[in-house]
Amino acid sequence: MTDTPLSHIRNFSIVAHIDHGKSTLADRLIQSTGSIEQREMKEQILDSMDIERERGITIKAQTVRLEYDAEDGQHYVLNLIDTPGHVDFAYEVSRSLSACEGSLLVVDASQGVEAQTLANVYQAIDNNHEIVTVLNKVDLPAADSERVKEQIEEVIGLDASDAIPISAKTGVGVPDVLEAIVKRLPAPKTGDPNAPLKALLVDSWYDAYLGVIVLVRIIDGKLRKGQQIRMMGTDARYPVDRVGVITPKMVMVPDLGPGEIGFITASIKEVADTRVGDTITDDKKPTAEALPGFKPAQPVVFCGIFPIDAADFEDLRSAVGKLRLNDASFSFEMETSAALGFGFRCGFLGLLHLEIIQERLEREFNLDLIATAPSVVYHMTMTNGDQLDLHNPADMPDVVKIAAIEEPWIKATIMTPDDYLGAILKLCQERRGLQIDLSYVGSRAMVTYELPLNEVVFDFYDRLKSISKGYASFDYHIIGNREGDLVKMSILVNEEPVDALSMLVHRSAAEKRGRAMCEKLKELIPRHMFKIPVQAAIGGRVIARETIAALRKDVTAKCYGGDASRKRKLLDKQKAGKKRMRQFGKVEIPQEAFIEALKIGE
Repeated sequence: MTDTPLSHIRNFSIVAHIDHGKSTLADRLIQSTGSIEQREMKEQILDSMDIERERGITIKAQTVRLEYDAEDGQHYVLNLIDTPGHVDFAYEVSRSLSACEGSLLVVDASQGVEAQTLANVYQAIDNNHEIVTVLNKVDLPAADSERVKEQIEEVIGLDASDAIPISAKTGVGVPDVLEAIVKRLPAPKTGDPNAPLKALLVDSWYDAYLGVIVLVRIIDGKLRKGQQIRMMGTDARYPVDRVGVITPKMVMVPDLGPGEIGFITASIKEVADTRVGDTITDDKKPTAEALPGFKPAQPVVFCGIFPIDAADFEDLRSAVGKLRLNDASFSFEMETSAALGFGFRCGFLGLLHLEIIQERLEREFNLDLIATAPSVVYHMTMTNGDQLDLHNPADMPDVVKIAAIEEPWIKATIMTPDDYLGAILKLCQERRGLQIDLSYVGSRAMVTYELPLNEVVFDFYDRLKSISKGYASFDYHIIGNREGDLVKMSILVNEEPVDALSMLVHRSAAEKRGRAMCEKLKELIPRHMFKIPVQAAIGGRVIARETIAALRKDVTAKCYGGDASRKRKLLDKQKAGKKRMRQFGKVEIPQEAFIEALKIGE
């Protein structure tokens, strides 16, 4: 395996927007090179999770080694890394790209350039990649290759005159792609096989039998079985048990040399011990300095996850523990809520990540869950000079002690047909957005906005898709924290605060959001024998109120005729009883009411 000369190795990734045919093209490349037998072939071969296959998205970066005999008679080894397309996994994408020298930019010939195409292609350009443009789905009646080529040149600034037209579904043009990879993408830069080992940790995942499997790209030196290695980021040391390559099956090899991509296992127990982007070196003869660009994954969105049935708590505890084994960017800690009982406060990379973790918990571990409204990490400066990070609005300290609250902001790129531009601009203005840029490419507009992440995590993406009939695409990255006039809004039911419904909102939007929440709860909480006030309050000031009317029992039914004072007396007695009942009565809020109320968090 290692006798392939460096000039015959090509390491590349595929960059594309969701649903532009990236995984299908990977399938065709695997098929064309005969890396897998026809009977073992299935669609989206590199997407291993059911959720990935159903939604047509890639969540984990996957890799495969292809053996290819080119037209010039030479034998080449192609290492393909299939990267996630979604913004939540942008850091994984950047590490995968830094392991390669070139990229295939796949653009749908009927849809054109989308927001995520831009974000990922700029990352590839930042990594000094040679880029080969591929126009997919050219067999569709709506395909317009010339228009899309113009778009690529205008929006991205890449020369698209030599773009390769293909149909990944039917396999048309795939041999041209393989030839372009060999001819137009560069070989890895020279690495010294005799230098101390220096390898980039590209990805890792958990296997029930082998422990953690680590995907590595060798820069210098050799990696072989039995070697003692050290992770430079965590300073952990391990003996290597196995060395191999993925073709998509795992094949053991004696060693990996410079420019090669393969995997190792080393009795590592948790994925959290292997940080993506870390540098692996030899423990006895380490390399002088680590590779640049390493940073630990930071969760940006937090929410509480609770079992609907309190008896399922232990099952939930073991389920989140197992998921954490496989996903180091997911974090959790225990939390209790008066309304929802015991659960976990979980941290995620973004909304898609949150949705996927929740779906996996429900599906793979057969749990029924409630998630509280997602919130972001607020950075607080206290009056005594202390710095504090707030993950849960219910834990907010006394307002008097807070000097300033900062919230994370994002820079968002939205691409949309210009028919929907007005509605999208209005949506961004409503969410306290600052417009940075607006440009046109043909009949499509590209808008750049700076927005508070707090306003985006609720339902921004859903609203954007509905007002643009699904045509707008959205991509963002975090640009840092800014100070904001934020207040904690509490929801009180029968004058008791419900901690699971409290949230941090901007003062200007508090009243509108409080009113919406109260109206919703009025519909959702069943009537009791006494009147129930539902209030939204900031501190001691009530900003919105709705009253749930009492159920009334007709106590005067037995009074037939006679003096009116008899009826009055009975009604007064009932009124006094209801007043006492309201003082001591407990309001039962059904679980469905929480789920529905949290959905309208906006």
